[in-house]
Amino acid sequence: MSETRIPTQKRSIEKRNKIIEKGFELICKNGYYKTNTIDIAEYAGVSTGIIYQYFNDKKEIFLEGMKMYSDSIMFPLINILDNKKFDIDNFDKVLDNVINEFINSHKVSKKAHEEMMALSHLDDDIASIFHEKEIEFTNKIVSILKYNNFNTENIEEKVHIVIGLVDNLCHEIIYHKHANINYDIMKKEVIDIIINILKKD
Repeated sequence: MSETRIPTQKRSIEKRNKIIEKGFELICKNGYYKTNTIDIAEYAGVSTGIIYQYFNDKKEIFLEGMKMYSDSIMFPLINILDNKKFDIDNFDKVLDNVINEFINSHKVSKKAHEEMMALSHLDDDIASIFHEKEIEFTNKIVSILKYNNFNTENIEEKVHIVIGLVDNLCHEIIYHKHANINYDIMKKEVIDIIINILKKD
């Protein structure tokens, strides 16, 4: 592999971030295997040489884009929860807001999510990013729940289950769309299950 550089000047950082953003967007739009670095350079409005100053290949661009994408979904959710004391009697409303935000972020980035999920089954590096972000998100939620004095017994396992429930609900609403399912009712059932899991002594 050639020697790439991590920029330190503001203009160069912005250029690198633009390549990541545009490259990730193009890959998600056209597909990973139908996109090359020449396409990315053209889409980002830079030369191919500039691409290779910062990245060895399109995979590096995609991995960095995944990190940005994951953070764009997780940070808004964390902002709803972080540094706040919950009224436990109204915790269902907090969860409803979090789930709605999660659904909206998935809708906005539906194509990106589909491409990442497909590639995560084919590439260990992409799967590793998913795992890393999942652990980071789990740990942050655990710390927020501890801050709010939730029962901490088996808390990591409980949070992992909760994240899986919310993620599956989002996929059901956005991707599967079964005509016989009332998603308002399903969301309420998921919220009730989450509250039961987290409040259980």
